[in-house]
Amino acid sequence: QVQLVESGERVVQAGGSLKLSCVASGRAFSNYAMAWFRQAPGKEREFVASIGGSGDRRFYPNSVKDRFTISRDNAKNTVYLQMNSLKPEDTAVYYCAAGASELSTLYDYWGQGIQVTVSS
Repeated sequence: QVQLVESGERVVQAGGSLKLSCVASGRAFSNYAMAWFRQAPGKEREFVASIGGSGDRRFYPNSVKDRFTISRDNAKNTVYLQMNSLKPEDTAVYYCAAGASELSTLYDYWGQGIQVTVSS
């Protein structure tokens, strides 16, 4: 069983940056692929980024590529999401997830989510 807890700044102006963190409980953190998803009001959940267990492979959709960076520190059981050049349309609840593969959109464990608001 893995428990995930997200944290970070929640409000930023358009064009600004913020960094989210997600701390995982339990052992063998490096065995899990990690990902970030987001869900805006009235929209479906959207994949944002994923990273392999060793941090060597990372994936992004075109909507955030070149603006967002996912990273992890296995010694701290933590995955990060650095978000730059933020836009109002990035406003959403952001979720951290853990699963078997960074290539999949199916993840086994989810955090409670953190609201991120980008003001125009």
